[in-house]
Amino acid sequence: MDKMKFKILMCLSLSLLNVDAFAKAAKLNYVPGEILVKYKSSVSANNQKISIEREGHKRLARYNRGLVRVKLVSQTDMKQAILDFKNDPDVEYAQPNYIYKALAVPNDPRYGQLWGLKNTAQTITTAGGKDTPSSTNNPGVAGRDMQAEYAWNTITDCSSVTVAVLDTGINYNNSDLSSNMWNGGGSYPNHGYDYVDNDNDPMDLSGHGTHVAGTIGARGNNGVGSTGVCWRSSLMAVRVLGTTGSGTSAGIVAGIYFAVDNGAKVINMSLGGDSYDAAYSAAIDYAQNHGVLIVAAAGNDGTNNESLPMYPCNFTQANVICVAALTQNYSLASFSNYGTTSVDVGAPGVNIVSTWPGTNASVSDSLTSGWNFTSTAGSPWAYKSLNFGSPTACLVNPSNYNYSSARYVNNNDARAWKAFSISSSVAAATVNFYAMYDLENNADYVTINKKAGSGDPMSGGTVLDSFTGSTDGYALPQEYDLSSHIGSTVSVGFNLLTDSSGTDLGANISVFSIDTLTLNTTSYNVISGTSMAAPHVAGVAAMIFAYNPDYTYEEVAKSIKMGGTAQSSLTGKTVTGRSVSAVGALNYIQAPLGGAANILP
Repeated sequence: MDKMKFKILMCLSLSLLNVDAFAKAAKLNYVPGEILVKYKSSVSANNQKISIEREGHKRLARYNRGLVRVKLVSQTDMKQAILDFKNDPDVEYAQPNYIYKALAVPNDPRYGQLWGLKNTAQTITTAGGKDTPSSTNNPGVAGRDMQAEYAWNTITDCSSVTVAVLDTGINYNNSDLSSNMWNGGGSYPNHGYDYVDNDNDPMDLSGHGTHVAGTIGARGNNGVGSTGVCWRSSLMAVRVLGTTGSGTSAGIVAGIYFAVDNGAKVINMSLGGDSYDAAYSAAIDYAQNHGVLIVAAAGNDGTNNESLPMYPCNFTQANVICVAALTQNYSLASFSNYGTTSVDVGAPGVNIVSTWPGTNASVSDSLTSGWNFTSTAGSPWAYKSLNFGSPTACLVNPSNYNYSSARYVNNNDARAWKAFSISSSVAAATVNFYAMYDLENNADYVTINKKAGSGDPMSGGTVLDSFTGSTDGYALPQEYDLSSHIGSTVSVGFNLLTDSSGTDLGANISVFSIDTLTLNTTSYNVISGTSMAAPHVAGVAAMIFAYNPDYTYEEVAKSIKMGGTAQSSLTGKTVTGRSVSAVGALNYIQAPLGGAANILP
């Protein structure tokens, strides 16, 4: 929005209008029966008056530099009158007498941090949550935003449109969300469904879904917290991702059908995977056949979706809008995926402040004591400090691990484990660490295991994951759910299993912690991702559906895409080259099918 620093709002763009839409726009956005005419400087006041009265019109006021306010004779077609005056050689221009309004600004205390809705070049700070904002383009550039305040002059209430959030769930008790949740009646008293645990309680135990929901529709102008794109909304919680943020085809597909069958008009899907899925595609078809728009995140790999597809973004159905992430100066975020045929638009996706389900706590392990080590071949795991830019404590195997030349031994069953107590007061718990592996592919393995109590989790415990091959020199973040052990002790362990053939560099584990979430109703957090960009667009979609209830999903999608603002950062990176504009989407009205359009001069 580098070329648009609005001081006032022109509520009606020079768009194509049908007759009904023209009447509605005229009533709302300019004075009926009045126009402004600008005469050339050589035309005298008397000749101006003669020109106006010749057609039966009346001069209401004369302003400086030849600008005249004209009252049109009754029953005059405004469009034709403007054209007639424009054709007068004494006239420089003629236009409607537009109505301008004070911009709608919510009184929510965190609104000043919502740069995506109103960018004042503010510096985004922590929101009291576990994450800290990025310093890249922070602060950004004033005016680079979605022009939400201009749209709010027209509509803030989207509650007639149900938006399904297919995600990690929603903390429906959050004070900024509770009054904007979908009413599921007696069948769904908790405002949705949980396809992870297969019950009707889609409480968010991660944070991601609650954050997404707040961007779409946190209650605006209630003096609490933040605001969503929609001040009033109907948010349906469909939990298809678990505590660690992952889910399955079965859950996601079931979630889409649930949302459609229960009246959602917009589905936000801030999730993705790289495999084409026929069942998934069929569910998208089902949504399309029922007039439901799906807003999807482009992905956070910084790659081209044309080469490395990301679904649902890469599904080709017309009811899917895919969204890239923009920074505070409206450059494409470095992590954002892109694609000239698959990614449609960009929206704010960096340093986004929104609702959060509760408070996070993290207990780090030093990886220097307390672990149990066993080995069948005399080569156990060991403690070692490695330099990853700075000295970092690690668990390693082999004990002389140097990620360059040392090798682990054959025919080994090497185990490392430790017991941890999890408080009964938390709602969720996960184990988190970074892992770097170089193992003989499909021959040697590291498994991650857990077990209730303090014993060896490799004996009678549960395998959380298994890895073979290489992480290609990267230490990759890993997260596993321990919530079933809340209020008790759980042991977590690593098992290196090698055969009699070749060896490799081995494994190292670093930055190990047990993280917990305690639910409350007042938390906020600042995070980044295309997952944060998509709900900005889902909120605009709900706004358009609410403002134009007869619109089809095609018309809403076209309004979002074509009503956006051209951005050089998105040219050659997205289908439209545009960022989403809330007011631009509202004001974009398609030409009526099968007939000539009325065009306002």
